[in-house]
Amino acid sequence: MAGAGEDEAAPPSPSPDRQQPMEEAAAAKRSRSKNHHGLADGPSFRMEDLPAEVQPVIISLLPLKEAVRTSMVSRSWTTLWRFHGDLCFNEPVDVDSNTDDNPADQVNGTGTNDQSTNQCGTKITRAKFIETVNSVIQQHSGIGINKFSISCDLHKEDSHHLDRWIRFAASSKAKIIDFDLKLFDYPVEEAPHFPLEALDAQGSSFVQSLSLAGASIKPSSGICRFTVLRRLVLNSVQIFGDFPGLLAKCSRLEDLEIIRCSGVDDLIVPHKLDKLQKLLIARTDVQMVVIHAADLAHFEYEGRLIPIVLHGCSKLEKATIAFDTTNPSALAHAFNVIPSISPVKILIVRAIISTYAQSLELPLRPQGMFMHLRHMTCQIVVYCRELNEDNGLLQLAHWLDTAPQLETLDLHCRGGGGGRSLYVSP
Repeated sequence: MAGAGEDEAAPPSPSPDRQQPMEEAAAAKRSRSKNHHGLADGPSFRMEDLPAEVQPVIISLLPLKEAVRTSMVSRSWTTLWRFHGDLCFNEPVDVDSNTDDNPADQVNGTGTNDQSTNQCGTKITRAKFIETVNSVIQQHSGIGINKFSISCDLHKEDSHHLDRWIRFAASSKAKIIDFDLKLFDYPVEEAPHFPLEALDAQGSSFVQSLSLAGASIKPSSGICRFTVLRRLVLNSVQIFGDFPGLLAKCSRLEDLEIIRCSGVDDLIVPHKLDKLQKLLIARTDVQMVVIHAADLAHFEYEGRLIPIVLHGCSKLEKATIAFDTTNPSALAHAFNVIPSISPVKILIVRAIISTYAQSLELPLRPQGMFMHLRHMTCQIVVYCRELNEDNGLLQLAHWLDTAPQLETLDLHCRGGGGGRSLYVSP
């Protein structure tokens, strides 16, 4: 009986036919495991394996902050951020209060438009900002700069730092230069001087876009190397010297924007700007605007009622005329005083008119003046003593007779005077 029990407890041995597949499955499992560990333990791809000439190219394609972070991953990449093509410094930003003198940390704090980074940080001071910019440009290679941008409240006493930054932009031949130095709590006389001649001292033209805000400039007849400049934006800039002469040197200029500037009595755009396509003049104290630009496609003016003359602008497609002073003939001036406005397809007019003098004569208009006009937006404010006294809409109707192809009219009209007001919906 005991022998029988022992025989019952012993497991049956597998047959030779079943044992071979089991051994093969175990061997295959061990092989897969070995191969898996071999891949994990083998040499992985390293950034250092990339060709040396490719590494700076990859870094330059990243935003500056990401370029700095990437440079910190590998020792051999530590200095690659110094070849980044876009250096943009914006003040104020939030930075870590523990930021040390590591240039990577400094770039990380100021070289990006992302001002939400590290909301628990402290506001960087102007002195720290200047120190950071100076440190970065000192360590940068100065090679391959595409854009150099600085936005900060810079006082006149700090103008020597501005000179240094401009020299760096010039020596590195930056294509896009943007300086926003607006001082919101100081008079315009405190604006630092921007030496244009520094950009003209490198022996060749390189600046394609120049944007200045909160500075003063003094263009001279000796400046001659802006022949590749395509975009010029001046915002809150004091202009001294020969500004029309400067424009004459910018033979390839396509976009000219002058906003809240002073120092120019008559703005004359010379004949040489035959490539100018966009002209914006806003809240600038000029007495007259005279334009010679055959390729002008977009013209915008906002300010006092002044003489505006467009010569030979046969390609003008969009015009915006906005007078911010009250004048009974403002609407007539917008339509009639600019004779070369005829090619426009889109016209935006904003005017403030007073109709106290009911004897105001409607000027004669040549037929077909606006033969190409398709879309028109009018924003009219009419001041009158009585509610039904204004003839602003009658003036507008007079001009509409000369636009037979008009498809869209967007009219916003508000009348007021003597405690009365009137709103006419489009």
